[in-house]
Amino acid sequence: MKILLVHNAYQQPGGEDVVFQLERDLLRAAGHTVLEYRRFNDEIKDYSIVRRVTLVGRTVWASDSFREATALLQQHKPDIVHVHNSFPLISPSIFWACRNEKVPVVQTLHNYRLLCPGGNFCRDGKPCEDCATGHFWQGAVHGCYRNSRAETAAVALMLTVHHANKTWAKMVDCFIVLTKFSRSRYVGAGVPEDNIRVKPNFVDPDPGKRTGTGSYALFVGRLDPEKGVPTLLKSWLQMPHSHTLRIAGDGSYRPQLESFAKVYPNVEFLGWLPRHRVVQEMKGARFVVFPSEWYENLPLVIIEAFACGVPVIASALGAMEELVEHGRTGLLFRPGDVNDLARTMALAWEQPEYLQRIGEQARLEYEAKYTAAANYRQLIEIYQDVIAKRSQQPAEPLPAEMPEIPVV
Repeated sequence: MKILLVHNAYQQPGGEDVVFQLERDLLRAAGHTVLEYRRFNDEIKDYSIVRRVTLVGRTVWASDSFREATALLQQHKPDIVHVHNSFPLISPSIFWACRNEKVPVVQTLHNYRLLCPGGNFCRDGKPCEDCATGHFWQGAVHGCYRNSRAETAAVALMLTVHHANKTWAKMVDCFIVLTKFSRSRYVGAGVPEDNIRVKPNFVDPDPGKRTGTGSYALFVGRLDPEKGVPTLLKSWLQMPHSHTLRIAGDGSYRPQLESFAKVYPNVEFLGWLPRHRVVQEMKGARFVVFPSEWYENLPLVIIEAFACGVPVIASALGAMEELVEHGRTGLLFRPGDVNDLARTMALAWEQPEYLQRIGEQARLEYEAKYTAAANYRQLIEIYQDVIAKRSQQPAEPLPAEMPEIPVV
């Protein structure tokens, strides 16, 4: 099969970038011809002031990406196009290029960008779904994207134009979401159920199950308020001073957190770590704490912990509540509840044999759902279904006009 993968990479590499690379390598290893069309947000650093102004328009319609993608499609004629992220430099123009060349399209919805200008259903560190019904300009009022009303307005404009022109409704053959929770949000917003397939991310290479019971608690993630680290630190005040908490990660909130944690003799900030070091830290942990206070999507940290056979203590919220089965693959606590988190961690710490059994079940969960082999089977099945369905459909006439693009 010949597959074109499309991805707009972030300035600070994140989970979406990792998943794009993992799926690309997985498909190539299986013998498929994999083409790539990528843009990198690092390009924006070199933009002049005048060109930065044009970002508003190109977020809606990137003419250069449209031309480049069209040329790529015409030259290589892929069997299918899989879009991971088109925001902002590729833009939804990629879907129009695919429609013009009559190539079926799959899109992975790594976040909630189609329903929320901020992309994460989060405002002021808490879950928010105010824009899910199509009222995207509410996000602009609150500056939900990058804390900027102007930048959020650009995203709201893009969403408004392309929802009005039915870009996603008419030009994407199948959406892939990572969890049933995410699927429920998109179905609730009007996406047809039979147009959405659930396929989780995966961990590869397999880090292998750890031995031992671990000697410290571990947090891994971005150090921003919505990740729940302040709640974790306040909860840790109630833990015995003989216990140690290690925090691996970086982010805008790190200076404040480190200052706040100075009163803790048993909290260590490790900074950003490469994957092999994260795995090493996980294998030495008694449990991994995931106290996020927004919906998340499918955190790689959780399934990496499962792969290592390490229990996860997570917020009972959104996808976390779906991924972590209380008492089997981990433990859940009430989101943002300092006392409930402290109680849960204390009980877990005092029962190493119980935690070991949970860790064994977590490892079995990884083997059943989150391996490269399991992911490949699901991904290829989706591709084959989409290609077969498209071949049986009569060709639809192309829209008479491209979307009306505002002059910038």
